[in-house]
Amino acid sequence: MKTNALLIGLLMTATLLTGAAQADDIKRIALPNSDFPISLAVAVPAQTELLFVSGLLADLHDPQAPKDSFAAYGDTATQTTSILNKLKGVLRSQGLDLGDVIQLRVFLVGDPAKGGKLDFAGLQQGYTPFFGSAEQPHKPARTAVQVVALPLPGGLVEIEAIAARKK
Repeated sequence: MKTNALLIGLLMTATLLTGAAQADDIKRIALPNSDFPISLAVAVPAQTELLFVSGLLADLHDPQAPKDSFAAYGDTATQTTSILNKLKGVLRSQGLDLGDVIQLRVFLVGDPAKGGKLDFAGLQQGYTPFFGSAEQPHKPARTAVQVVALPLPGGLVEIEAIAARKK
């Protein structure tokens, strides 16, 4: 898992902005008249510590499937769940959790099973248990875009994150 070792190394050397803001000072602006599990915007006070997490890709889901196939890594929902669990581990290694995430960028490859279109419903299926729930009510700002390909053959999803906390 050279990729994981490299990721951990990059995270350990990531530039952090430090200060003395209260975690409660982070203002999450809700989408008007919506229960969608993202924020319209997130305001972060000056002097807040930020952690920038590089794009994460899914772990192998089915070792019996042909290597580098979509089946090997699962559908969009499966890959999203894998990545968000991996993100939890990265955050935990830095003393953070998913409630500290203020922004996500999601890159989606068109799913061949969906006629080459991005599987937004699959993204939501994998995402919703992690954000805006009773267990973890904080909702990050989020962007989701379709891309032609990802560095992982068989990858349908890549997610990068920004987390913030009181120093």
